[in-house]
Amino acid sequence: MMVKQSIQKWMEENKEEGVAFLQKLVQYGSVQGKEKGAQEFVAEKLKKIGMEVDKWIPGEDLVNHPYFCSPRTDFSESPNVVGIWKGKGGGRSIVLNGHIDVVPPGNPNDWKEDPFSGLVQDGKVYGRGVTDMKGGNTSLLLAIQCLKDLGIELKGDVLFHSVIEEESGGAGTLAAVLRGYTADAAIIPEPTNMKIFPKQQGSMWFRVTVNGQSAHGGTRYEGVSAIEKSMIVLQAIQELEKDRNEKIDDPLYSSIPIPVPINVGKISGGDWPSSVCDTVTIEGRMGVSPEEKMEEAQMELQQKLENLQDEWLQKHPVSLEWFGARWHPGNIDPDHELMHMLQQNFESVTGEKPVVEASPWGTDGGLLTQAGDTPSIVFGPGVTGMAHYSNEYIEIDKVFEAAQILALTILDWCEGGEL
Repeated sequence: MMVKQSIQKWMEENKEEGVAFLQKLVQYGSVQGKEKGAQEFVAEKLKKIGMEVDKWIPGEDLVNHPYFCSPRTDFSESPNVVGIWKGKGGGRSIVLNGHIDVVPPGNPNDWKEDPFSGLVQDGKVYGRGVTDMKGGNTSLLLAIQCLKDLGIELKGDVLFHSVIEEESGGAGTLAAVLRGYTADAAIIPEPTNMKIFPKQQGSMWFRVTVNGQSAHGGTRYEGVSAIEKSMIVLQAIQELEKDRNEKIDDPLYSSIPIPVPINVGKISGGDWPSSVCDTVTIEGRMGVSPEEKMEEAQMELQQKLENLQDEWLQKHPVSLEWFGARWHPGNIDPDHELMHMLQQNFESVTGEKPVVEASPWGTDGGLLTQAGDTPSIVFGPGVTGMAHYSNEYIEIDKVFEAAQILALTILDWCEGGEL
C-alpha cells in the first residue's frame, strides 16, 4: 500500500481516539501558572507512542537570558516537555513546536458551555485553547504516532516541543532552545486556517507617558492638560503606523489591510474631574516586520515622539518605555525546501493549492529562528478568528487533515523509508 494511503487509513481508524485526546487536553484548563496537569498528560502520551521524554522546570539560565520575557520568574507549576524520536542518522532534523498555555476564558456568560468542557458537537470540539493551539498540537502528535505505528524509520530526529508561556512572549520555547532542542527547521501549528506562513511579524509592548500641568478645572487655562497633549501623541503614532506600512510591498502581505499595526490598547490619566489632568499613560503594541530588527522599530517610534510639533511637548518631552511581552519576528525563505514539501503535501492531501501569506501576529517562530537558528514555518488547523474568542472551536476534520499533511512532510524532510 502507498504511504499516503496508509497514513490516510490510519487517521480514519484512529479518529475517535484522537478526538478523545483533544477533548481531555482542553479539559486541562492550562492558563499560565496552571500548565502542570496538561503537561503531565502530554508527557504520558509521548511515552505511550514510544518517544523519549524530557520534562523540566525552567530555571535561572532562562530568566537571565537577554531574550527572556515573562511576567513571572517562578515556573514551579509550569514544566516544559519535549519528546524525542531519534533517527537512524544522516538525515535532517525537525522541531514540531506547540504551546500548551491558553489565555483566560473571560466572562463565562459569553460561553454557551463551560469554557473548558471539550464539548464535541456538529463536527467541532469547543473550549478555550482548542484552536489556539491544542488542536494543532494534537495534529502533531497524531502525525508522529501514525508514522511510528506504521513502522516507518526516519534518518533525521523529530523533536516535539510542548512549551509554556507563548502567550506572554515565548519563555517556554526559549527554555527548550537553551536546553539544546533545536533542529534544521521547524513547523508550528498555530491557528492559520490551514494557510502557510513563512513569515511572522514580531511585536512588542510600549508605554508612553505624557506630562502636563495641573490646575483647578475652573481656571483650566492656568494649566496644561495631559489629555489634550496625548491627542497629539496619538495622532503621531497613527502617522507612524501609516508611514511604516506604506513601505511594505511584500506580496505575502497583499491581503492584510495593516501588515504591522501599532495598536493603542490602554490609556489612563487624571485623578479628579475638577482638576486639569497632569499625567497620561498610553500603552500599546507595536508590530515589527519579518525582515526588521526590534531595535530598528523602537528607534522609529522614539524619533517620532522626539519630533512632535508642539511647543509644550518640546519643552516637556514624553517618555517612552518598552515593557512586558514581546515576540521576535521570524522569516524563512519562501523557496526553502521544507516550504516546497509542505505545499506539495498540502495539495496532495486536499487537492487544492495552499494559500501562502505572512502571519498577522507573532509566534514562537521568531525565537526559534533567532535564538535557536531553526528556521520556522507556521501552519495549522485552527480557526484564526476564534483564537482568544468566546465559544472557541476547531473543526475535527481539519485537525486530521493537517495531521496527514504533517506526517507526509515529516516523512519527506527527515527522509523516512518505505513501508
